[in-house]
Amino acid sequence: MSDKRLRVVLPGLLMAMLLAMLDNVIVGTAMPRIVGDLGGVDHLSWVVTAYVLGSTVSTPIWGKLGDLYGRKTVFLTSIVLFLLGSVLCGFAQDMPQLIGFRAFQGLGAGGLMVGAMAVLGELVSPRERGKYQGQFAAVMAVAMVGGPLVGGFITDHADWRWAFFVNLPLGGAALALLALKLDMPKKRTEHRIDWLGAALLSAGVTALVLITTWGGNQYAWGSAQIAGLAALAVVSLAAFMVVERRHPEPILPLAIFRNRNFSLVAGIGFLVGFAMFGAITFLPLYQQIVQGASATNSGLLLLPMMGGLLVTSLVAGQMITKTGKYRIFPVIGGFVMIVAMVLLSRLDSDTSKTESAIYMAVLGLGMGFLMQTSMLIAQNSVELKDLGVASSTSTFARSIGGAFGVAAFGAIFNHRLHDLLAEKVGDQAADQLAGGGGGGASIGPATLGQLPAGVRTAVIDAIAGATSSVFLWAIAATVLVPLLAIFIREVALRGGPEAPTEQAESTLVAQEG
Repeated sequence: MSDKRLRVVLPGLLMAMLLAMLDNVIVGTAMPRIVGDLGGVDHLSWVVTAYVLGSTVSTPIWGKLGDLYGRKTVFLTSIVLFLLGSVLCGFAQDMPQLIGFRAFQGLGAGGLMVGAMAVLGELVSPRERGKYQGQFAAVMAVAMVGGPLVGGFITDHADWRWAFFVNLPLGGAALALLALKLDMPKKRTEHRIDWLGAALLSAGVTALVLITTWGGNQYAWGSAQIAGLAALAVVSLAAFMVVERRHPEPILPLAIFRNRNFSLVAGIGFLVGFAMFGAITFLPLYQQIVQGASATNSGLLLLPMMGGLLVTSLVAGQMITKTGKYRIFPVIGGFVMIVAMVLLSRLDSDTSKTESAIYMAVLGLGMGFLMQTSMLIAQNSVELKDLGVASSTSTFARSIGGAFGVAAFGAIFNHRLHDLLAEKVGDQAADQLAGGGGGGASIGPATLGQLPAGVRTAVIDAIAGATSSVFLWAIAATVLVPLLAIFIREVALRGGPEAPTEQAESTLVAQEG
């Protein structure tokens, strides 16, 4: 596609990505109002879990459907499902309805990010795609910063239902623009959909997500419920691999993992998701409790991280387009992330906002070298017919890594928080404040001011210490990122002067590894 035509379509792709990133942040900010209206505080976590389940389970399926039936039709379908789910959520009358509609909305959300990246991957050659990395990084920055602001405004000045209705104008504009201006070939060949593989993958992923959500919180790690979910995950995923090897059109072709570059960036995506999303989940709590930021302003405090991400995404993208070389950027990004985690592990109750901003900016610099570059390498490592699967698998690996990271670091955070509180105020008070290690049940910005001065100081110190411990443990996962990146092969990007022909490329993809 020419640059002129692409500039017309690109805003629609960016708006679709923005929808996927904004929704959870806005809804999370509005949750207190939702619970106040609908009740069901005991089901609060399911509003988030249902959405995560829907989007995670459907991500690989959307990617394969795009490969089979054409990216435009499948992408537009995912937008329609997401918007329909948003409307249903906005009209929910009780908590069970909202949870069900959130799962439906998540099914559509699973196709938004994957669809946007796969469409761009088909319209723009990997060699030229680097020029657009900065714009996708900017969308992430807008979502991370704008989400809390929009959610806070809705919470303070409007009905909570607008947390869902706000998706309609943005999604409607994206849908109309892409329907009218996105010109992609339609596929008319007959296909056999791998329904059994899709069902087994969904069952296995659902079990994994529930393990990371419930383990150590709702159920003990050694409980029968967690053990049963673990058994379901193992059996489902083992059966899934058997089915995929035999099906003529598998939902996730296992052969793509024979490609060394693809397997490496999938592993890097998992580790980045594990270390980054798992660790930064606890930054807003640190900012609000220790640094005294409001819920809305905590989003603004992430600006340095987003600024760093934007800068290095732009630099890496332009350099890749200019030189065709990309192997060095994941290596640099991995080492910068290690430095960032070491710096963030120094957080304490005396760390100033300026210091923490510098630390987060360094983390953003590392992320910028990794996020879009790893997607570009994944897409360049497969044949064009598997572009959707490559995009969805890369996104899926990062999502699963994030889910495991949140669970693992959550356990570390809760355990360390309880121990630090017990040292200062005793075991009984620590149990009351930290919910017996169950996630800080009695600690929040609203309740902090009601505590006696000595206890309040102990809580602030404990939150800071627990946050520092999370980043200290994150170093172990981050160290593996550059070690994997070193083994990436510099394969010529499609669209460049040294790119292999389609026949040679197919042979390379089939035989590599």
